[in-house]
Order: sequence, then structure tokens, then C-alpha cells
Amino acid sequence: MFSRHKKPSVKPRAETPGFYTEALSEAERIRLPKAREVEGIDEEIALLRVRLFQFAKEHPDQLDLLLKGVTLLVRAVATKYRLSPKAKKDLTESLEGIINGIGRGMGLGEFDDATEG
Repeated sequence: MFSRHKKPSVKPRAETPGFYTEALSEAERIRLPKAREVEGIDEEIALLRVRLFQFAKEHPDQLDLLLKGVTLLVRAVATKYRLSPKAKKDLTESLEGIINGIGRGMGLGEFDDATEG
């Protein structure tokens, strides 16, 4: 039904440091290869939520900073749901497959590809 595309494995680039590598601590440099493997922003959104909750609990009177945190969280969630061109294409192909499967099951054959043109 839906095909899941795995991100290709990312090899650590110890021999080719990134642009910002010099600005990182040694501990951050060690974490960098693993951070490069993360796809999506789910963990960042979860971390923002946890930190926002903690901040609201400890500083309920600092509404200006709380509002900035909420704004950042809203932007992150909105960004998550914007589709890249590849994601749009994959979603379109998956939906076409489902629709054509339903059409074949109902004896209607396959539908024309409405995305070409």
C-alpha cells in the first residue's frame, strides 16, 4: 500500500568537518554524526513542548517569553506539515495507487493520471 522510503544511512564525516564544526565543543562534535541521521523535527517539537511546560510552571508571570516559546512551537509544527516536492510526489503516487486499487476492485479499471499535463 504505502511505501516507506528510508533515508539513506549517513556516514560520519570525521575526515571532512562541516562549516560549523570549529564552533562546537568536543562533546557536540561527538554527537554531530548521530544528529545528521535524524530525519524530521518530531524530537525538536517534543523538546520544545517539554521546555515550554517547564518554563510556564517556573515562570508563569513572564508571559512575553512564554508567548515567544509558543510562537516558536507553532512555527515548528507548521513546518513539520509543509510537504517538500518529493513528499508531495510520494503522497500523490500513494493516493493514485489507492484510488486505482479501489477502481479495479469496483470493476472500473484504472483512472487517468490527473497529475500529468
